[in-house]
Amino acid sequence: MRVVSKIDEVRSIIEDAKKNNLLIGFVPTMGFLHKGHLSLVAESKKHTQFQVMSIFVNKIQFNNMNDYNTYPRDLENDFDLAEKNGVDLIFLPDDDEMYGNHLTTVHLDRLTDNLCGACRPGHFDGVFTVVSKLFNIIQPHVAVFGQKDIQQAVSIQKMVYDLNFPVKIIMGPIIREDSGLAMSSRNKHLSREKREDALVIYKGLKRAEQLLLNGERDSKIIINEIEKIILKGRPDKIDYISAVRFSDLSFLDTIGEKAVIAVAAFFGDTRLIDNMVIEYERGRIKCVF
Repeated sequence: MRVVSKIDEVRSIIEDAKKNNLLIGFVPTMGFLHKGHLSLVAESKKHTQFQVMSIFVNKIQFNNMNDYNTYPRDLENDFDLAEKNGVDLIFLPDDDEMYGNHLTTVHLDRLTDNLCGACRPGHFDGVFTVVSKLFNIIQPHVAVFGQKDIQQAVSIQKMVYDLNFPVKIIMGPIIREDSGLAMSSRNKHLSREKREDALVIYKGLKRAEQLLLNGERDSKIIINEIEKIILKGRPDKIDYISAVRFSDLSFLDTIGEKAVIAVAAFFGDTRLIDNMVIEYERGRIKCVF
């Protein structure tokens, strides 16, 4: 495995891989790797032969600088996990290499109006800008994003379509701890008590699944039931509990098509997100966690 920090180096290595007829898979990360990230690498390996991972804590997507400054970092462990899981190349740029004196930002309308986009002003402009740059630098055939960041994954699919990036976007499943808590680098900041409290998010989503399987389709009723359960965990703040259309992430009054139920809540200073995708298979509902 090679670790490089310069754009020219990355392009040269990937050019050589392509000359050898290798398909390029890409997993962008901000480091502090866990099983969720590694599952995305495993998914990429199903479709490609040369695995690239970026590790870059992207300052411009943080609307809270304290969150940026305290974002967990452990490069030594990241390198070890990446190599053991088949990553061929890590791109590890610094802020100057990625941005310099940049004046260009990528913005996407509508799909970022709700959910995290409404709660974190400017966040997605930072995400789309860095992902666009990484796609242009690495030029992968396939890029894998996790379902946990559902708004990010769906919006990037739309961005790729609109801007004609020649890359296939694959959405990997949420990876959970044994307790059901969705894995996240930010989980490190949870105290033992807060980690236990935060399990109400998954419990709330499971309650929503139960209601849907029993025939409930009214979003307001389902959201109210989720909220009752989450409040039992004494969250410090609930940013949202929402039911949205999968295709454009607009709010749904009635769940009668492919949809997402998404949650964001603070436990202590740690903001956690989670969701489930509601699919219809031969007229039957399937909830994907």
